[in-house]
Amino acid sequence: MITAQEISKKISEAIKFSGKTQTEIAKSLGVSQQMISYYFKGEKLPTAETLANLCAVLDLDANDILCLNKVK
Repeated sequence: MITAQEISKKISEAIKFSGKTQTEIAKSLGVSQQMISYYFKGEKLPTAETLANLCAVLDLDANDILCLNKVK
């Protein structure tokens, strides 16, 4: 079973390794830097629309972020 904690961890790792600042990511998504910080810390999860856009901005596969590649 996939947990919100696993998804939060994947988002945090993606942000960390993107090479982009939280401010740059926030600007690209049209959200506040504070919201990106919440995602990074695992305090909140993005909406489906924001998650899709986050994947596009960071050039990520949503299946990886949603831990779907490990589900069999």
